[in-house]
This record gives sequence, structure tokens and C-alpha cells, in this order.
Amino acid sequence: MGLTPPRLELEHVSRVYDGQRVVDDVSLSLAPGQVTCLLGPSGCGKSTTLRIAAGVEGPSSGVVRIDGQVVADGTLTLPPEQRNVGLMFQDFALFPHLDVAGNIAFGLSVPKAEKAARVRDLLTRVGLTGYERKYPHQLSGGEQQRVALARALAPRPRVLLMDEPFSGLDNRLRDDVRDATLDILKEEGTAVLLVTHEPEEAMRMADQIALMRAGRIVQVGAPYNIYNTPVDKDAAGFFSDINVLHSSVKDRQASTPFGRFLTPGLVDDADVEIIFRPQHLHLDFDRKDGPPRETPERGSPARGHVLRARFIGNQSLVEFEMEQDRSVIRATIPGVFLPPKGTPLWLSLRRDRCFVFPCAHQTKVSSPFERDYPPHSA
Repeated sequence: MGLTPPRLELEHVSRVYDGQRVVDDVSLSLAPGQVTCLLGPSGCGKSTTLRIAAGVEGPSSGVVRIDGQVVADGTLTLPPEQRNVGLMFQDFALFPHLDVAGNIAFGLSVPKAEKAARVRDLLTRVGLTGYERKYPHQLSGGEQQRVALARALAPRPRVLLMDEPFSGLDNRLRDDVRDATLDILKEEGTAVLLVTHEPEEAMRMADQIALMRAGRIVQVGAPYNIYNTPVDKDAAGFFSDINVLHSSVKDRQASTPFGRFLTPGLVDDADVEIIFRPQHLHLDFDRKDGPPRETPERGSPARGHVLRARFIGNQSLVEFEMEQDRSVIRATIPGVFLPPKGTPLWLSLRRDRCFVFPCAHQTKVSSPFERDYPPHSA
């Protein structure tokens, strides 16, 4: 038996408007039951890619397949109703003149008894049993979102396409609705392509994240992998705050206040950036017996002075000016930690959570280095 084809496949898809490529050579595949988040900043081409997958518009070039069948190839474009895809958008787009049951049943071409059974089943699964005769204006935002989900799933689509469907909900409700939606989608076994600009939403919902920038997909992977092995500085910074140390290469190494880092593949005098996240810094008090010891895990400690410290909920954000080069470094510390301005502290960082990238005018990107650095020389 042959391998099951991807449920949805985009192959070298581009879309040109007025000579500008808003979608540029995008290739992506979704397996049955897989949730893929198309993640990126506003205006990067996410929604256009979703519309091409839906059949709302066609690609300028490239191929779209559903279950191995070509549904668009630059000349042919099957409309959405012939693709067996479900659509969900930001505004839910419920019909105000239809009650909840009528909204869910709209477009179902099955016998009346089967239609009624499908509506009842979906209302139970989205937690809205007894809401059949309510109208959209009588529902809360979260309830409207669940009705929209039930309507999109009613025809049992092979692919569900979702364009920022939770953006209209407040934060607390959004988390609950997202979790409930994910449970239902997994039960249905539908391939899902979800467009979002929120990294937290993508990390919470996705089996696979496709990070998009300026019309191109720059990295695809599982949430853990894409977070911990970013392809470049911008990819790392999209998921969280980052610290950036600037240096240049000499003898395949870059010197920083935290010691030297290997720079494989880069020539002498190449400019590099060492990237690490605030939560990966470790702090030690300035004791009379000198600085903390250098270790393979944390490298050389460097001393900084507190510029400001703020409590931001479940952690504290502390900013330092480093003694060696006056660079500003941010650290996040669990709980309450608010040292006075000017307090000297020693900082060290996890070497296995650092990344070395060439500056933008260079092309070679090194791998993250784990426990792979030469001893620091004073």
C-alpha cells in the first residue's frame, strides 16, 4: 500500500499583486488530524495564503492539493464549495436571522433527521446544549465562537482553515475557548491551518508551526524545536524578548563579557550577534571572595549594575548595564526580586541556550552551541 498523501499540500505557491509578491514560493503540507499554525507579523502574507488554500483566490503560480487532488495550479482554481474545506474568520460571520441550530445546519445537504442529529451532537461537543433556538445577538463572544466552530465542522470538512478566530475574545476567555476548540478538532481528525500573529497561541495549539516573514516561510517545525532552534535572530525574537551581544570573529571565536564563543563557518572580522533570552541568565551576589567560578554550563560570569527592576506578575524584570562594554542586558527572575538601582551583581548565562548568528549582511548561520566553547582567557 502507498503512503497516505497529505490532507492539504501547497507546493511552491506564489501570489503577485501589482508586481509585488505577497506570497513567495510557499510550500507546506498538513497531515490528517494535524494542527498547523501559520505564524507571522501582520502583512506578511498569512491570510492570503489561507485564502489560496480555501479557493477564495487562486495562486499566480504553484499547486494546491487536497488529498492528492489538484485544486489549484495557476490556471485551474476549484471554488471553496468543491474542496470540502471549512472556514472560520475573526468575526465568526454568523447569520443574524438564523437561530443557533439554523446556523450550524446551514449548508448541510443531508436528510432532515441526519441534519438534526448532527446539530445536536455538535452542540453537545461545544458545550451549548439547549441553545438551539437562541439567536447570535443573544450569545456572548465565546458562545458565538463555539457556534461558528460547530458550523464549520458540521459538513465534516477534510480541511479547516481558521483566520485569527480567537482575536475578538478577551484573554481569559480566549484560553478556555482555544483549549476546548483544540479538543474538538483532535476528535474530528480534521487537518487544520490556523493563521495567527500571536506566538503564544501558536505554541499552545499547534502540532507544527510555519513561521512566515515577507511572504516567505522561513522555518517550519514543532513548537519546541522552532522555539529552541531558531533559524535567525528575528525568528528567536518573534517568540520572546532576547538579549543581543555584538562582536566580531577572530580565530573562529567571538569575545563577549561572558567569555568567548565559537563561530564555525565565519571568517575573521565577520560581525556576529550572540542571542539569548532573559530567562536564561543566572544571577549571583557580589561577594568579597571574588566572582563566581567559571563553568562549562555557564561560561564566564560578568558583572553588571542594576539600572531598574520591576515586578511584572509572576516574575521580576531586571535590567543591567554591563561593566565591560556598557551594554544593557535584561534578566527575568521568578517571583519578587527588586534590587536597588546601582546594585552590582554577577551574571552568567546558559551556554546551551545561546545562538550565534552572522549580522544581516553576512549569510552563514552557525548551529546553537552546546557545551562547546574554549576556556575564557583574561
